Amino acid sequence: MTLPPETRPVPESSELTVPGELTVPRPVFVPAPPPPPPVPVPVGRLLAQGGAAVRYRLLRDVLGQAVPSSGWAMVPYGSRLGWHLLGLQDCEGMWPGGWLTTPKGTSLDGVGTIPAYRRLLELGWDPETPGMQATRRLLFRLLAEDSDPILMGELRPAGDDEERVLRGRLMLREAAAAALAQAGHEQDPRLRGAARRLVVRVDAFLRSSAALKPWVRVGNQHVLPSESTPPSFHLLVMLAHMPQFRSEHAPFMDRLYDWLTQSWPRQAIVQQVGEQIVEQPQLVMGDFLATRSALDSDMPSALAWLETMARLGLLTRHEGWVKLLDRTLDDRDRKGMWTPPRSVVMPAQVPAWSWPVLPLHDGEAAGTPAVGLSADVTFRLALVAKLAGRELELLYGS
Repeated sequence: MTLPPETRPVPESSELTVPGELTVPRPVFVPAPPPPPPVPVPVGRLLAQGGAAVRYRLLRDVLGQAVPSSGWAMVPYGSRLGWHLLGLQDCEGMWPGGWLTTPKGTSLDGVGTIPAYRRLLELGWDPETPGMQATRRLLFRLLAEDSDPILMGELRPAGDDEERVLRGRLMLREAAAAALAQAGHEQDPRLRGAARRLVVRVDAFLRSSAALKPWVRVGNQHVLPSESTPPSFHLLVMLAHMPQFRSEHAPFMDRLYDWLTQSWPRQAIVQQVGEQIVEQPQLVMGDFLATRSALDSDMPSALAWLETMARLGLLTRHEGWVKLLDRTLDDRDRKGMWTPPRSVVMPAQVPAWSWPVLPLHDGEAAGTPAVGLSADVTFRLALVAKLAGRELELLYGS
């Protein structure tokens, strides 16, 4: 009796085997992830609680509506905060805190010129108003590397430390470029020329072997060598408001993204400048917003980072930033208004690059400071969501 041949189950495989031919991979189809849900925007409540600046920016920047010529056109100038800032400006366009000083708490005393100028832009003020024009002339002088020592302000070192002077001028040039870009001067050849020089300088560092191992040991601490030129927060803000310039430097933007997504170092950001070790808190050494605790510990800077990454077109490329945005959106109540969790801290002093973002409300004019802050953050989250390409669900009820 002849037994039938042994049959064995054919193993499942992702490859197709054709006798006498090469193995052909079986195509694997991965379904695209579903799009994120729409982001509710409580338009009615923001118009009622948001204060003059938030109402104006909501209409202009989130809803994309032309502001009516009657009534609404003057809304940003209804902000008492804006008039208070303008009242602190001198006749030459300077504020009492020099260039980059930020005050503590909600006080405006001692605010620097560049943070104050950018806060007025955030409040919706027209860059062509007389006070803003006076400051703009000074910013272009910084951009041109004017050697007048008076222009160094609070960054002027004691004595004749030429290396410290050059570092101070570079920092001011980057901060001035960020402010001018935010004011809409991307097509100005003076700004484009300065931006190109700044990008070439940072790109040379990102291409070099020093970017792989940026730290050197000096004594008992790790420091950045004097020749290192990592990107700064001011440079990121500048690029965020220059979309055409970014498209002309796409390879640099890819290298910049790789740098921004690496782990933030544990040590303090210090650099050897001449014979001194100097703190450099304006330098970006990796992912500034890697964890929820980083977000909760400094909400103004976290929102400024998310908005900057969204404007750069990098936010949706990074899963961690998208998750942090979604978790912050989850902190809103049923009516779409953000309510601060207990873990959120508003630091007493905020860095110069992020200070202009919050607050935009007038304190008691919005009802209570807590209500004003809730409206500020709710508006900012809606703006970030729109910049990131998220669909918005407009809620007009109260």
